[in-house]
Formats: sequence, structure tokens, C-alpha cells
Amino acid sequence: MKIAFVGCGFVFDIYMRTVRAHPQLEIAGVYDLRADRAAAVNAHYGFRVYSSYDELLADEAVDIVVNLTNIGAHYEVSKRALEAGKHVYSEKPLTKSVEETKHLFELAQAHGVFFHGAPCNVYSDTVRTMFKAVENGQIGKPLLVHAELDDNPIHLMEFEKVVSPTGAPWPLAEEIHEGCTFEHVGYHLVWICALLGPAVSVTAFSSELIENKMQGLPPKVGTPDYSVACLSFASGAAARITCSVVAPRDHRMRIIGDAGEVTSEGYRHYQSPVYLERFSKNSLNARKFSTLRAQPSLARFFGVGGRKLKLVRHWKSDAVEGDRQMHSSIKQRLVEWLRRREVYAQDKLLGVAELAKAIQENRKPYLSNDFLMHINELTLLIQGAGPNGLATRPSTRFDPLGPIPGTQS
Repeated sequence: MKIAFVGCGFVFDIYMRTVRAHPQLEIAGVYDLRADRAAAVNAHYGFRVYSSYDELLADEAVDIVVNLTNIGAHYEVSKRALEAGKHVYSEKPLTKSVEETKHLFELAQAHGVFFHGAPCNVYSDTVRTMFKAVENGQIGKPLLVHAELDDNPIHLMEFEKVVSPTGAPWPLAEEIHEGCTFEHVGYHLVWICALLGPAVSVTAFSSELIENKMQGLPPKVGTPDYSVACLSFASGAAARITCSVVAPRDHRMRIIGDAGEVTSEGYRHYQSPVYLERFSKNSLNARKFSTLRAQPSLARFFGVGGRKLKLVRHWKSDAVEGDRQMHSSIKQRLVEWLRRREVYAQDKLLGVAELAKAIQENRKPYLSNDFLMHINELTLLIQGAGPNGLATRPSTRFDPLGPIPGTQS
């Protein structure tokens, strides 16, 4: 299936990290408003460059348009592609308003195409393994989710010095103006809601805490760099999500039931180890001892933290198991090996591949339109909660999704 990209910034090169793992996706070409960025992508990867967005949309060979533009442009870029009869896969958040997102889904239906989008970490081996443990009753009834998305103090990380393989700068100013909640909270919302269903109420708070994040910007830009949200679900379960670029990195995922918990260190590594603990009086009491808290390996002898589960797999698990880049230098291959081993391993093309597979099999994608609408609304509510907070009921709902398809034992 042929795809074309709109937007050749930093995130484009992240998509390209696993491109050789997806031979069924043929890249027809790319377009960017900045001709120098499109030219850099052409020089590095050899992809065709469209002279205009109109030329891309007029290319009858293109089946899916992948929208990697900045958030403010998502709506218009997706709208034009849908009107041209193209399927669309958009980066998150889909738009900046529920009304705009709803309109895009209506346009897609009217033109007989799909409007879909990120994030796709719900398809990872890690999430599949956690879901399987819950579905098999290994933690009892799921009651509580704790999800962390602290991504280091942004003002200390020197992101302005980071560039991609094609020379695209890390979009620091955009990240600051849009905020970590807009950019990142969807990574947790997608798996939490896929597991527990639609949130029936939201209590949230967001605030801007750090001044002077970047030279050349005002001391404060008016966008939250910290948010926390508590969600309740029809089953009676609850979830708490924390999102910031204030606290040191913490991406933990915990699903806690009435008989145990299943945990993983992070959403951003698609093969992050998963641990299952069946609660016992001994393991719960062992947590009281400071020596055991300070030495997790010793605490495991008392059942704290549980046992490591074998990861379940899916049709594209190997995408994050080796170098899948194009035209990478020895240095780039070494950096990617170190990143996969020690930091994170994402396959951002997996969402596009899942959409393409659904189209080819003449079925709807696993993540329904109503589901994506709900994730979009929750993101907007949490981002906009403000320092005075909010307590509300989302206007959107979706039917339960069921088990993630394609999970292999």
C-alpha cells in the first residue's frame, strides 16, 4: 500500500527508524512547506518530493496520507486529504477541538475512507502482555491504574542541540508552546481506555511551573508543563495519570487489581519487561522494610514486584529488535542499538501498518472512530483544566474494544 508523508520534521526521522520492517508500506513521496526540509529527506532517503500539497493529493497512487505537521495544522491538512478521497493517519492530538475532530470523522465517512491516528503503543508487546495478564484473571478484578509520564526537566536537557539524522532540530519551542499534555498524555490514555472503556468522569489540574524554559521565549508561555488527571470508569475502576516536563523521567505503568498487579517501566519501549505480582500478606508487609525498598532485587525474594512475564508477540514485534533504518551510518546504527537496549524502542509506523492492514482486509481498525474521539476529548480536558482544576463528564463514549487483535502466544 502506498503512503505519502506531509511534514518532514524531527518526528519524520523517528518514523523512519523502523521503515525496513514494513515492506508492505511503499513510500510514494513526501511534502513539507519548507523546501529545505523536504530536500534533506530526499538527499538522505531518496524519496520523491512533491512540489506542493496539491500535487501529493492529486497522486492517484497514494492510498494513505500520514500527517506529521505541527498540531495547529492537523485539522486543515487532514481535512484536505479526506476531501481528496485519501485515507489519513494523523499524529496526536488529532485536532485542537472536539468539533473539528468530529467533522473529520464525518468527512471520512462521507468519502468512504478512514481517518485514523496515533498513538499506536497500544499494539506493543508490553501492552499486549499486560492486557493478557488482566484478561486471564491474574490480578483479579482491575481496580486502579497509575500511569506516569514525567519526561525530565525540559529546561535542563539542552534539547536545542538535538538534531535528527536529516538535520531536523528537536522542536523545543513547539513542545513548550503546545505543552507536554497535548504532546504525550495520549500515550497512556490509549491503553488505559482500551482496557477499561470510556471514562465517565474526569477530575484534572494543570499548571505551568517552570520559568525560562528556552532562550528567546517569555519566562512563561501560558501552557501547562504539569498535569494530573483522575478518571473514573463505568466498571468502578479508576485511573490517575501524571504528565510533566518538570520531574525526572518516570514512565511507569501499573494495573492494580484486588489480587495483584501487573507493571512495566515504560510505554515508550515496545518490549519493556512486564512483571506480575500476586499479592500476599508477606509481599505486602515486606514493603514496610526500608532495606527491601532500597534493594528491589532482594525484595523479590519476598514476592515484592512479582515475576517477569514472557512477552507476547504480534506480527511486527521484530521491528524494534534490530536496525531497521535506511542508509544509516555505523555511528547511527550504534546509537540506535544503544537506544533500543537502554532507553526506548518505538515503532511509530506500526499504527500506519495496522490501518493499511484493516483497509486491505476490508474491516474497521481496532481503534474505533468513537474511541479516538474520546481520547482526543480527554486530552483537551486535561490540558485545559488549568490551575483551578475541573471536574466534568466527557461528552464522548465508545463501545468496548475487546482484546487486541493479532496477539500471539
